[in-house]
Amino acid sequence: MDRNQEIAIRVLAAVGGKENVSSVQHCMTRLRFRLKDETVPKDEDIKKIEGVLGIARSGGQYMVIIGQNVPNVYKAVLSEGGFAAAETVQENLDEKKEKMTPGKLGMNIMNYLSGSFVPLIPVFISAALFRTIAIVFGPVMLNVITETSDLYIMCDFMYDAGFYFMPVFLGYTAAKKIGASPVLGMLLGTCLLSPDFVAMIGVRENIEIFGLLPAPVAGYGQTVLPVVISVFFLYYVEKFFKKYVPEMLSTVFAPFLTMVVMVPILFCFAAPLGSWVGTLLGNILFWLADHGGFLAVGLIAAVYQFLVLVGMHHVIGTLSIAVMLERGVEFCCRPASCIANFACYGIALGAFLRMRNKKEKGLALGYFVTGLFGGVSEPTMFGIGIRYKRPFIGMAAGGLLGGLYAGITHVGSYTFSSPGFLGVVAFINGGTANFVNGTIACVLATITSAAVTFVLGGFEEGSTPLLNRKKQK
Repeated sequence: MDRNQEIAIRVLAAVGGKENVSSVQHCMTRLRFRLKDETVPKDEDIKKIEGVLGIARSGGQYMVIIGQNVPNVYKAVLSEGGFAAAETVQENLDEKKEKMTPGKLGMNIMNYLSGSFVPLIPVFISAALFRTIAIVFGPVMLNVITETSDLYIMCDFMYDAGFYFMPVFLGYTAAKKIGASPVLGMLLGTCLLSPDFVAMIGVRENIEIFGLLPAPVAGYGQTVLPVVISVFFLYYVEKFFKKYVPEMLSTVFAPFLTMVVMVPILFCFAAPLGSWVGTLLGNILFWLADHGGFLAVGLIAAVYQFLVLVGMHHVIGTLSIAVMLERGVEFCCRPASCIANFACYGIALGAFLRMRNKKEKGLALGYFVTGLFGGVSEPTMFGIGIRYKRPFIGMAAGGLLGGLYAGITHVGSYTFSSPGFLGVVAFINGGTANFVNGTIACVLATITSAAVTFVLGGFEEGSTPLLNRKKQK
């Protein structure tokens, strides 16, 4: 039995067995369970499993934090539990449905959004790195390659391939998340980018859908909300036709009739609404950056990693992604999240410099390296932050100071990047001053966090972590 299989077996047993699992998915670092009975899991038993970094509960999900090894453990969980990848296991028919409350409705919406965006993070990062290569080696910085060179052109169209066709990618992931047909979700995305429709932009104000319903002609490339809203309706429309179209005809006519209904919903309602909401969110975040200014960036950077702990950082991430794809730049949440990551790595560095125990010192250095080069903050958060509590003061201080500096100098994120040291590439497209100030903000967050963590200490042999002091009183 390999290590991943052993972790999977023990985790499944601790959450109540496969019979208690409604569905299981994973993000970059966590197994995300939806359980039939959320009172069954024993948190302390799960935390003791070797290979588990911690647990978190949010939005009806029970999250077991594994780290970068999570894809391998996830495969073992699917194998051991007999689950289909990212598909819901049928629940008992006699199971009671939870009462829908405004709070639960809000969480369901955010879970839908985050579940649609998170699988696309590799696309965001990969496409952004191609743009970064063009910026760094092109005329903007080093001037090694020209704008007419094949390398520059290739990097440019690789970036466009990732972001211009975002409605298509999101059509797939959103449909998969909500339980609709992924290929029909993709078809909705391609409708928005159809060459004939795009050619009418600036030429016509409206087009009549089926010759009856007027719909505005607008550019929906690089948008996210129009297709996400459309897929929500797709789920119910497709479900209706699958239920009532005779089985012998459903293969052809269920998807066709679904699209007959969805096309007017897409062009006349969902796309205009999504565009309007995206513009509104952009205006709100730009207003925060302009009027809340450095305070807004500083406060978000100070608390961001605490939101990561409970899985609520996707709320901020979703808003900032929508704004960046609409506007091409975001001055508040994206810079703050990048700075917060560096502040988190700083507490690992401060702990390493202060600790005397060789084993703990080695672990702290491992956390720092994993964070800086792998972009994973959970080992530091759970191995140092939650264990000792006091380092969280340093992390918040580093995030606040770095965020305030970024806010004062009006640092903007112009592209997506990894959470590690390459996070600073998000500032390159804004010019030399933006890049330098963004980098200074991240370094300032790291140094401040490390310094405060070092000064506060609490790692010496014989000292008691704040986590355990209440138990001893």
